[in-house]
Amino acid sequence: MDRELALNIVRVTEAAALGCGKYFGRGNKVIADQAAVDGMRSMFQSLDIAGTVVIGEGELDEAPMLYIGEKIGTWEEGAPEIDIAVDPLDGTNLCAKGLPGALSVVAVAPKGCLLHAPDMYMHKIAVGPKAAGHIDITAPFEQNLFNVAKALKKDITEITVTMLDRERHKDLIDKARSVGARIKLFGDGDVATAIATCFSDSGVDILVGKGGAPEGVIAAAALKCMGGEFQGILVPETEEEKSRCIQMMGDKWNRVLTMEDLAKGNDILFAATGVSDGELLKGVRYMADNRAKTYSVVTRSKTGTIRFIDTIHQLDKKPEYAYVK
Repeated sequence: MDRELALNIVRVTEAAALGCGKYFGRGNKVIADQAAVDGMRSMFQSLDIAGTVVIGEGELDEAPMLYIGEKIGTWEEGAPEIDIAVDPLDGTNLCAKGLPGALSVVAVAPKGCLLHAPDMYMHKIAVGPKAAGHIDITAPFEQNLFNVAKALKKDITEITVTMLDRERHKDLIDKARSVGARIKLFGDGDVATAIATCFSDSGVDILVGKGGAPEGVIAAAALKCMGGEFQGILVPETEEEKSRCIQMMGDKWNRVLTMEDLAKGNDILFAATGVSDGELLKGVRYMADNRAKTYSVVTRSKTGTIRFIDTIHQLDKKPEYAYVK
């Protein structure tokens, strides 16, 4: 893929963040999410790509835009065919409630390189570059903690484990505490937290737990670009979900999914823009004279380059973001 596409992908996440930013803390996650979707899709449609959404807002009957299978971009002759995984607002509740950690995220790859993960749960484990190669989702949880501590040259009491604040994770919490590890729980947005494991100053060393499979694909794409590691196992909870797994992966649907299964090849792009302040990025800032500032990150697996981009937007020249009722 053309490396100039990376900057255009940032424009897409910026558009989504600006679209939902003025709904921050206003208590309506549906409107905030729709504003992010509108901004993201509008910018995508201006790009010279032949894109297909493989991770999106849901099936065609569930989402009017950015639905799975939707064709976006100009689709002009010669435009690169790419798979697109999107979460226009990762952390809808966080944005609606005025809480930190909401992001707009996009991953793109050549056609056929991103897993069409069904909308179900997935067991996950993720670490940054220094601990890559030292995790095994099938091993005892405590052993993973000790292996990560050794890789990071830390005492087990200095390791910080993060997971969604859910009752289903009580056993993991108890095990982490039993060996002396620190625990940091979060309410929503496990894509952002998985990415945080790649940055030593984030205060997060390892992500574990059960969360959405589509978000797992996006997180795996991001960590592949940043040199981290992600593993997952699908967890169907109904016979219909199990049938979808078998249809997608055959009899080995319950095997460990590596980053190469989830985001294949070495030409992945990932971009994120902060909606609210988080460990990785600041949120949208509104300034005088009808301006706004966004904070983004973009990375590419082929080069491993990680770019942080701060952008000031003149909103009266972007009328779709200038006023929110």
